[in-house]
Amino acid sequence: MSSAADPARERGVALARAARRGDTLALHDLLDHLAPYIARICRPIALDDGPDATQEALVAVFTRLRSLRDPEALYGWVRTIAVREAIRASRPRPAELSDVPERGDPQLATDIDDVLARLSPHHRAVLVLRDVEGLDEESTAAALGIPAGTAKSRLHRARQSFRKAWTA
Repeated sequence: MSSAADPARERGVALARAARRGDTLALHDLLDHLAPYIARICRPIALDDGPDATQEALVAVFTRLRSLRDPEALYGWVRTIAVREAIRASRPRPAELSDVPERGDPQLATDIDDVLARLSPHHRAVLVLRDVEGLDEESTAAALGIPAGTAKSRLHRARQSFRKAWTA
C-alpha cells in the first residue's frame, strides 16, 4: 500500500519525521496514532497479553525512533517491533494441539480466538502477518527476522494446526 494513497499513513510518516527532529508534541501524537495499529497486530498474536505487548511495542517505538533511517518505512518498522513484542509477551498456554478435545466435548473451542490460543506465538504471528495483514512471504519473513523458506514452512504448519484445531 502506497503512503501517497493513504492520508493516515502520510500523517504517520510526517509525525515520525517531526518526532525524529525532536518535536515532543509530534512524538506524543505519533504514539497515539500508532497505538491502534500496534494493538491490531499484537492482540491476535499475544491474545490476553495483547495489551502488555502493545505497551511494550509503544515503548520500543519511543526509545528507538531515532534508529528509524527512513520515515517512509515507518509502518513496516513498527510492524516488526509489534510482532516481536507480541511473541515475547505471549505466555505459554496450557493446552497443546495434541490435547485438543474430541468432537462433541463441551470444552471444544469453536471460536477463532480459542483456536488461535492453541497455536504457538510464532504460528499466530505468521498467520496474522500473512492472513490478516496480507503481507507477502518476503515481508513476513523480514518482519519475523527469519528466512523466507522458514516463514513459508511455518505458515504451512500454522495453517495445518489451525485447521486441525478448528475441525477437531
